[in-house]
Amino acid sequence: MDVRALRYFVETVRTASFTRAAQALFVTQSTVSKMIRQLEDEVGTPLLIREGHTARPTDTGRIVYERGLHILGAMQQLNAEVREAVELRRGELVVGIPPMINMLFTPVVKRFREQYPEIRLTLREDTGQGVERLVVAGELEVGATVLPVSDQGPLQSERFGSYALWAVGPPKASWHGKTAVPLAALRDVPLLIPTDDFALTRRLRAACLQHGFTPTIAAQSAHWDFLASMASADLGVALLPEPLMRKLNVRGVSTARLARSGVQWEIGHVWVQQRYLSYAARAWLDVAREVLGAGKPPRKRK
Repeated sequence: MDVRALRYFVETVRTASFTRAAQALFVTQSTVSKMIRQLEDEVGTPLLIREGHTARPTDTGRIVYERGLHILGAMQQLNAEVREAVELRRGELVVGIPPMINMLFTPVVKRFREQYPEIRLTLREDTGQGVERLVVAGELEVGATVLPVSDQGPLQSERFGSYALWAVGPPKASWHGKTAVPLAALRDVPLLIPTDDFALTRRLRAACLQHGFTPTIAAQSAHWDFLASMASADLGVALLPEPLMRKLNVRGVSTARLARSGVQWEIGHVWVQQRYLSYAARAWLDVAREVLGAGKPPRKRK
């Protein structure tokens, strides 16, 4: 059923006049008459009793009129809700964020809430690999992870941060007082690193092999502060990203930037390029770019 024809019919019944309906709808009277005749043909029965320029509904016309009011009201509500979604005045968004990097998003969440207070924002915590799987599966529109992501998958990525790694060791570390320490200098040192679920750990293991040694792992943990605590207790050397150094208590320990390692802690957003992104998800990415910046353009898949 043509919604426009239904609207013309309802207005004609409401005004009891083809002329007044045409004036209210800003169309010609012949257009109103034509659309109503098409509606009657579709329904298969007369809907109006025509008496000169006046019109009143038949019994079936009364049914169509009453139901038409509900349909047009629902259409009006639908249009209003769609406009609110486009204008980001309603909706919800779930963003995946690994616990290891959630502290970077505090200013992003704050800015997003200020700009779009009507959007219900939920942060879902999982490992970087977990976030990637949820995005691929369609359970999340967008998420954050440690880059790079696999070139073989459907994910598109956009970097928003690249940070150096730091070595955190006991006060009497051999490199105490130095501003930088090469990865090769940690060849025979027990290391404290994140669990193997983290992309950073996989990259660190690969970097050690490239420098000619297999790392000695003293302990692994999914919690940065625990790694730093074990380092201060002389259990090994923790390798931590630079942003965390500003959050953790590293007094009384040796700290130095990890040099010549070939490993940076790169953080970025991921989403599926061929999949529709809601207005809320696009707004989140825009806010993140404003607050965190973007290290490079999105990776385009061929």
